[in-house]
Amino acid sequence: MLSSEDNELLCRVGRGTPMGELLRQYWMPCLPSIELPAPDCPPKKVRLLGENLIAFRDTRGEVGLLAANCPHRGAALFFGRNEECGLRCSYHGWKFDVTGRCVDMPNEPEESTFKDKIRARAYPCRDVNGVIWTYMGPRETAPPFPPFEINTLPAAQVYPPLMKLEECNWVQALEGDIDSSHIDFVHAKRTPDTSRRGTMHRDKRPRLEVLPTDYGACYSARRRSDVEGLYWHRITQFILPFYSMIAASDPHIVSARAWVPLDDHHNLQFVMRARLDRPVTEQEARQIRDPFASWGGYVEPGSDPRRRYYTAANLHNDFRVDYELQKELTLGIPFLGNLQDRAMTETMGPIYDRTQEHLGTTDAMVIFVRRRLIEAAKALRDQGALPANVDDPSLWRIRPASAVLPDGASWISATEKARQSDAGVPIAWVPFV
Repeated sequence: MLSSEDNELLCRVGRGTPMGELLRQYWMPCLPSIELPAPDCPPKKVRLLGENLIAFRDTRGEVGLLAANCPHRGAALFFGRNEECGLRCSYHGWKFDVTGRCVDMPNEPEESTFKDKIRARAYPCRDVNGVIWTYMGPRETAPPFPPFEINTLPAAQVYPPLMKLEECNWVQALEGDIDSSHIDFVHAKRTPDTSRRGTMHRDKRPRLEVLPTDYGACYSARRRSDVEGLYWHRITQFILPFYSMIAASDPHIVSARAWVPLDDHHNLQFVMRARLDRPVTEQEARQIRDPFASWGGYVEPGSDPRRRYYTAANLHNDFRVDYELQKELTLGIPFLGNLQDRAMTETMGPIYDRTQEHLGTTDAMVIFVRRRLIEAAKALRDQGALPANVDDPSLWRIRPASAVLPDGASWISATEKARQSDAGVPIAWVPFV
C-alpha cells in the first residue's frame, strides 16, 4: 500500500505539483487530428493536466494550443474567429498566432506597439499520423519528439487512434494495463473455448518478473503452457510517464497506449496502432472510429472535453451490465475497447485510497511503476533530475513480446532483440493466446 502523502503525489497533476511538473517534461497526445479537420476550422476546447485550453488549426494547417482565456480581459477564445493564420478574440479583436504572439490589436491606436508586448500562453504542437501532440514543459526548445514506431511508419499504415474517456485518475487506469493477472478473470469466459490453443485462462497464477529499464520497466508474467516443460511469457512494457505496450498478439501490428490526464479525475486513453506489412484499409479504419457501436457507441460530446469520447455505457449506468450475458462472460459486459477494465478501475472512485489496499505477488509491476513514478517526480522536484527518456530518443524504440520458452530459460535474454524496434527481428508473439 501507499501512504496518503505518496498517493496524493502520485495522482495530482496540476501545475506546480511534483507529478504535474514531471509530466510536463514530455510530449503528450492531446487530440486526434480529425478533431481539427481543416485549416481555419472551428476551434476545440481541450483540458490537459488540469488546464483549460483551446486548440485550432490555422490557415497554413499548423496547430496551436492556447490558454482558454484571452490575456486582455479573460474572454473565452473558444468563441474566437479562426482566420488568416490566427485566432481572433471576439470581445475586442485581439488576434493570436499558434505561438501565442499577438499579431493584431485593432482597438488600440494604429501606431501602438503594445501588441508586441502581449503573448497568450501557448504550447507547441505536432500533428503526426493522426494524433496531435503537445509539449507543456518549461523549455524554450522542446525535447526530442518520441519516435515510437507508430510515429515513424508511413501514415497509410497507421490506424486512427482508438479513443476512450475515463472517469478516474490516470494512474488508476494505467495500472489496469500493466496488470497481467486480471486477464484471467475480468476478460474470461465462464465456459472455456477448448478450440483455442495456448495458455490463456488455464494457469491463473502468473509469476511476475520485473526488469527495470532507463525508460521505465518491462515485465514477464509467466504461465504454464499446455506442453509439459514449456512456459508462456507475456511481456508488457511501461514507458515513462504514462505509456504502455501490452504483450504482442499479432506479428504485423505495433502499438502504444497513452493514459493522458485531463485533470486529477479524468483521463483520455489513446490506443495508437500501426501495421508493419501493409496500409490500413478503409473498412478497418471505420471499425476503429466507433469501437463501442454495438453497446451504445459514444454519447454526443457537446463542447466539454470531459465528455469527448465518452461511451453511452458508462459508470452512471453500470456500463449497461447484462445479467444474461454474464452467464457467458464473467462481467456481463462485452469485450469492447476497455469497457470491462473501466468497470473495475472507475468504480474504485475518482482517486482510490491506496492506504486500504492489500497487494499480492501478482501486483509486482503495479508496485514498481508507482515507485518509479514517485521517485522520478521527487528527483525532479528535489534535484532537477530528469528521466533518461526525456532526451534520449533511442529509448522509445521498443516493443512488447509474447513467447513460449523452456523451463529455466531467461525471457530477458531470449527476447532482448525482439523488444527492440530496430533490431531487425520479427515481433515475438504467440498465436491464439
